[in-house]
This record gives sequence, structure tokens and C-alpha cells, in this order.
Amino acid sequence: MFVGWGAQAASIQPLEIVTKTGVHVFSVEMATTEEEKTTGLMYRKELAEGKGMLFDFSPDQEVSMWMKNTYIPLDMIFIRADGRILRIAENTEPLSTKIIPSRGLAKAVLEVIGGTAQKYGILPGDRVAHPLFNGK
Repeated sequence: MFVGWGAQAASIQPLEIVTKTGVHVFSVEMATTEEEKTTGLMYRKELAEGKGMLFDFSPDQEVSMWMKNTYIPLDMIFIRADGRILRIAENTEPLSTKIIPSRGLAKAVLEVIGGTAQKYGILPGDRVAHPLFNGK
């Protein structure tokens, strides 16, 4: 049984990443409250391809993430206010308390299953289309 899916995040929304290889669509849970952002994808045993969680850190700020109590490797995609990808931390280590910094101002972080960025050719500078970003 997949406990917790949908129980924590308020809504599931589409998100697109525009890369040189095309447009890649994801279905993301929104993490907007402090509780949702703190819990994130902790305790989950699986995350389907094409699914993810989008953490809203508005306004732009230096963001630090970690993998405490997270059992699956993730790609963490740090996104600027204009929707451009700032940085990608690929295949983060499960259960690690090592701090993963944004290394710049980020408005949001998208977490997807580890290996997604490499599989789809997602790179810093690529554009993320979602209502959270103003696209400027």
C-alpha cells in the first residue's frame, strides 16, 4: 500500500520542462505549507516516473535540502523566479543528512526520481513552465 500519496500535498498540478530534446510533462504535488515542505517525499518507498513534488520557497532565497528519511534517490532541480533552472543535484543519496544547497537564489525546487535529468537531457538554463513562475 502506498501510504501518504496525496495525503500531505494540497494539490497535483502539471509542470513542463522545455529542453533541447523537447517538452517533458510532469505531474507534481505542491508543497507550500511549512509541514509539506518539511516532510516532502520522506518515508515514501517509490516515486513513479513523470511524478514529482514542487516546493514553493517564494520569495527567492538560498535554499538547502536534504534526504533525511527519504528512501529513494532523487534529482533536485532548483528553479529561479523566472522559471529557469539554476542547478540540478542528480541522484541524491537516500537517507543522507548532507546539505544540498541551491548555490544561488531559488524560488522553487522540483524533486523527481533520480536519473530523470540525465534521461531527458534537463540542464541548468532550461525553462520550467508552471503558474509559480512568471516566465520573465
